[in-house]
Amino acid sequence: MALCLLYGLAGCGSSDDDVNYVERPVEVLYNNALDELGAQEYKAAAKGFEEVDRQHPYSVWATKAQIMAAFAYYQSNKYDEAIIALDRFIQLHPGHRDIPYAYYLKALCYYEQISDVGRDQRMTQQALDALAEVVKRFPESPYARDSRLKVELAIDHLAGKEMAVGRFYQQNKQYVGAINRYRVVIERYQTTTHVPEALHRLVESYLSLGVKSEAQEAAAVLGYNFPGSEWYQDSYYLMTGEGTPAPSDEKSGWFFGLF
Repeated sequence: MALCLLYGLAGCGSSDDDVNYVERPVEVLYNNALDELGAQEYKAAAKGFEEVDRQHPYSVWATKAQIMAAFAYYQSNKYDEAIIALDRFIQLHPGHRDIPYAYYLKALCYYEQISDVGRDQRMTQQALDALAEVVKRFPESPYARDSRLKVELAIDHLAGKEMAVGRFYQQNKQYVGAINRYRVVIERYQTTTHVPEALHRLVESYLSLGVKSEAQEAAAVLGYNFPGSEWYQDSYYLMTGEGTPAPSDEKSGWFFGLF
């Protein structure tokens, strides 16, 4: 009697997943998930690949299914789920041939969540760190070149955030705060396109504070590194009253590291 009761309770406590669970051959599960992926049914594909790992955890298909599930999550913009799956794959299979791709895909999950410069840039820093890890760990891999490019873009984005904050401070006459932000761009992000403007904004901010010697130094650095820049044209006009300010604020340039 007790045995019958036990079976009855077990039946009552089973979930729908248990009732609907049907063990299938690993090839069938994997190919069905591939079909879902090809049909851009990414959520279903991710679940299908996870089912391969769940039903056949010790098969060679399971290892591949783990990273394919992460890819499907990435394709559906489920970045958190993708990162969790990738971290698991990296931990379980550190020597697998797809490890470089796993690190690269994880970096992309962060990179594609980078927001505009008006928002918090924590995700940009995470993307930068993850991309740099790809370059460091797998410099000869096919993913290193794209990672290097995206590192430069992420750095430029961080510099853009500093510039946006600096302009805000400057517009609100908080010149010391603005100067600190512009100097961060000049000293930390020397290879970005924001440096010429940062130097010019230093000239403006120092002049607003009445510190002409510092303004002259910033203008000299700007002129030495970017003599043809429209930002230098603006700074030269501010310092000497000669010439005319540039008509547009759409300017860029490169910095050669005098600071």
